[in-house]
Amino acid sequence: MTSPTQPEYQGRRLPRPEEELVDQGLGFDVGTLLSRRNVLTVLGFGAVSFGLAACSPSGSGATSGASAATTGLSEIPEETAGPYPGDGSNGADVLEQSGIIRSDIRSSFGTSTTTAEGVPMTLKLNIFDLAQDGAPFEGVAVYVWHCDRDGNYSMYSTGVEDENYLRGAQVTDASGNVTFTSIFPACYTGRWPHIHFEVYPDAESITDSTNAIATSQVALPQDWCEKVYATNGYDQSVRNLAQVSLTTDNVFSDDSGASQLGTVTGSIEGGLTVTLDVGVDTTTAAGGGGSAPADGQGGGPGGTPPTDGPGGTPPADG
Repeated sequence: MTSPTQPEYQGRRLPRPEEELVDQGLGFDVGTLLSRRNVLTVLGFGAVSFGLAACSPSGSGATSGASAATTGLSEIPEETAGPYPGDGSNGADVLEQSGIIRSDIRSSFGTSTTTAEGVPMTLKLNIFDLAQDGAPFEGVAVYVWHCDRDGNYSMYSTGVEDENYLRGAQVTDASGNVTFTSIFPACYTGRWPHIHFEVYPDAESITDSTNAIATSQVALPQDWCEKVYATNGYDQSVRNLAQVSLTTDNVFSDDSGASQLGTVTGSIEGGLTVTLDVGVDTTTAAGGGGSAPADGQGGGPGGTPPTDGPGGTPPADG
């Protein structure tokens, strides 16, 4: 892990700590540059200084409660919702169910109270409104879902079709923040460890997946994945993680997840906290929501979800 006193920006060490953020060199810019869409916007943030990065030992999450415009945060990349969204785009719909608005998503709700086991994880997403100069995005609904310790998705995978654990939605507070209590997800075949999320204009909008104003994924840092997967119950993840990387994963490979890589703090014993700052721009078209693959392999809304769950060989874009 990086020393807390080492100047960072979005979890990356500054190669030239004595210089301003915009003077860290082309290699650093390409790796961190923030978004696949708004490079020109980022290059305009000349006022972002080394002092800002130096006071942010944890990278992402340091802008919580502040204007994203002061930090150079750009729009979160739009990603596929994957074949297991549970948002109604391919049949299964947890967003219509009473109880989906909750902070602790470890247990199923409704007819089952099964609890997913694994290393405790708190997920903190800080949502910023880029259409309003990066102000905290208050009042938007954030739906989160991810696989369990065995790489299975509730509502879809064999044996957990009747469960809805590791799924939940919350409405952002005045600081644009939501916090979920969960467990660290597995690494399953063909994908880098990740967490899915969709952002909706408000709580009432989440009953229709086409209302999503942003759909993306949180990438989990390799060093923490290795530590978690060394614990009991994550045996399959050790092998699967060795077969994929951020540079080969078909969701994160174009920039190694530079603007989607969560910052992790805490400990295995006491629980981990994963934090990510998320820039949402309502002036651009959302491209991920409601796009669950029809054939389990590619794009296109609706259709029948794959029958071979992620515990086996899931779609590469799951």
